[in-house]
Amino acid sequence: MGRRKKIVQECERLMDSPENIRNIAIAAHVDHGKTTLTDNLLAGAGMISDDTAGQQLAMDTEEDEQERGITIDAANVSMTHEYDEQNHLINLIDTPGHVDFGGDVTRAMRAVDGALVVVDAVEGAMPQTETVLRQALREGVKPALFINKVDRLISELQEGPQEMQQRLQSVIHDVNKLIRGMTEEMDQIGDWTVGVQEGTVAFGSALYKWGVSAPSMARTGVDFGKIIELERADNREGLHEQTPLSDVVLDLVCEHFPNPNNAQPRRIPMIWRGDDTLDISEQMRLVDDTGEVVMMVTDISMDPHAGEIATGRLFSGTIEKGQELYVSGTAGKNRVQSVGIFMGGEREEVERVPAGNIAAVTGLKDAIAGSTVTSVDMTPFESIEHISEPVITKSIEARNMDDLPKLIQVLQQVSKEDPTIRIEINEDTGEHLLSGQGELHLEVITQRIERKRGIPVHTGEPIVVYREAPQMASREVEGVSPNRHNKFYVTVEPLPEDVVEAIRRGEVSMGMPELERREALQEAELDKDTSQNVEHIFGTNILADATKGIQHLNETMELVVEGFEDSTEDGPLAAEPVQGALVRLHDARLHEDTIHRGPAQVIPAVRDALHRALIDADTKLLEPTQNVRIDVPSEHMGAASGEIQGRRGRVDDMFQEGDLMVVEGVAPVEEMIGFSSDIRSATEGRASWNTENAGFRVMANSLQREIIAQIRERKGMKQELPSSIDHI
Repeated sequence: MGRRKKIVQECERLMDSPENIRNIAIAAHVDHGKTTLTDNLLAGAGMISDDTAGQQLAMDTEEDEQERGITIDAANVSMTHEYDEQNHLINLIDTPGHVDFGGDVTRAMRAVDGALVVVDAVEGAMPQTETVLRQALREGVKPALFINKVDRLISELQEGPQEMQQRLQSVIHDVNKLIRGMTEEMDQIGDWTVGVQEGTVAFGSALYKWGVSAPSMARTGVDFGKIIELERADNREGLHEQTPLSDVVLDLVCEHFPNPNNAQPRRIPMIWRGDDTLDISEQMRLVDDTGEVVMMVTDISMDPHAGEIATGRLFSGTIEKGQELYVSGTAGKNRVQSVGIFMGGEREEVERVPAGNIAAVTGLKDAIAGSTVTSVDMTPFESIEHISEPVITKSIEARNMDDLPKLIQVLQQVSKEDPTIRIEINEDTGEHLLSGQGELHLEVITQRIERKRGIPVHTGEPIVVYREAPQMASREVEGVSPNRHNKFYVTVEPLPEDVVEAIRRGEVSMGMPELERREALQEAELDKDTSQNVEHIFGTNILADATKGIQHLNETMELVVEGFEDSTEDGPLAAEPVQGALVRLHDARLHEDTIHRGPAQVIPAVRDALHRALIDADTKLLEPTQNVRIDVPSEHMGAASGEIQGRRGRVDDMFQEGDLMVVEGVAPVEEMIGFSSDIRSATEGRASWNTENAGFRVMANSLQREIIAQIRERKGMKQELPSSIDHI
């Protein structure tokens, strides 16, 4: 029997023992060593050769991942590890580190109970470190810390024991500061800070395959003094033999991450808002493999042979071939064609997968990433809220018109696989518009359409997605219906920034119980009266009903909400989405006859009122920005900082790290298009860099009118702004 077959059989055996299962994700800032670490864990589990671990990058299975040297898709693998004389099943997800693919990280966190956060010992906690921690903690996923590239402190920076200790303590301190800040309002979570003595922090070098933790030091006698000695003697092989990284990390995973039995009672109330008195609620909390099937789909992928594969966490029941299951948001049932587990790039079919595990299922043709799959009709899980919004758009069209139907089909499939991609049709031009998290995101999607789907395409120049936001409180504004029989009176004002952030992070939504939503809004500094009057939330905008006793308003409110959505989706300046607006409905005059207050009357009236109120509130254009970090030899530091400043950017800091200079700053996304080739040219190819979304900021007044005119022209709108817009 082959090694892989034996591993699969052992995984199958362990699936029925939730107490010995660990569902984990590895997450980090880009280039901090996640995938190299995963290689080590696979080697430790006997799944790849120990000799090639660290170079093989076994979880980067796609051609473009190998070419670019980064993880693009979250990749699943099931492995076994013996700890404390018991074998454990570890279902691991290796997640992308690049900010453009952060949606994969968010979705992965719904499937796991523990997150091993990897931090570079030299660079420390970076912007994406904060993001992945936030993604984990929002989902009730417990963190642990692996500090990687400790060898660089010894060999490159020539640090002694005291300097190393200070640096490593500083990294732990920064990570714990982030954890405390994110969990202080989360009652379900206790003290999840990490510590060396507690065993929730490990150190090592994924490249050279060694690692240590407090428990491993006690067991092996290999401490930092010994590590420095062996590193400086260039005896890394000896280090690996004495304290192999895979043992240290997998021991930590088994000891400190919760099993499904411990995790699900805490997690279910966080991700499911159905009736907790129902049997199915208890089945999920108890990880009942005899209960109804309840699965949360976190990933959709295509297999050239098996077709569409839905991967996700099974919270209750047992899934097996032939079952007919409901998919949330769709009619009818889907029949399960096969069930399997992932072993890196390959899927291995198994007879069944019980609760507490991560399953890969074919036949769920109606599922998308985020679907709830069940054997009975039930309230679906809370939707997965992605932290970042699309900021770049490109038009895409088939080079050959004969390929157009195929392209439309592929684009639909792309949106199923990646919910952070948005696809629209420009009604004026008939173009398909592809919106994503950044230039690289769209570049990868486009490349895959050509390479994997065989459709040659043309793409337009990148288009930045802007926002419109009120800057002050408006006066009360009247909106009148086309038939003149209905009137609405509204004001608009900026929402507090904390409220906007709470909505963006998914901490406030209309899917929450009303009392819980009120409390969350008040915690974010929204006044009590407004929090009690919230009628609807759309994007990061709130509609509050401040009226009293208006006849027929209850019957008409659905249309008012539709008008609110319509007018905030396309703002008055350039038909860009509105952000952070608090809309108050103060009064309404409605015709008694239903026929005279239908959609054709109410929606235009609300839209008119809202747009005029937004104009009165000095609404301005916001542009997306990115944090930029450039690592470069000192002789190119001036060129690197010039690349930021020449893009309407700001340099915030410059400092030395090892033998390189680090330049940190922020710049508009619009100006960062083409940055990759320009920075290579300016630094003779010797710079490395990464970017992180930094939110939206008000565009400079001197540019507002020019950019608005450009957007309006592109959208086929009149270039001239209405005379009422006199504040731009």
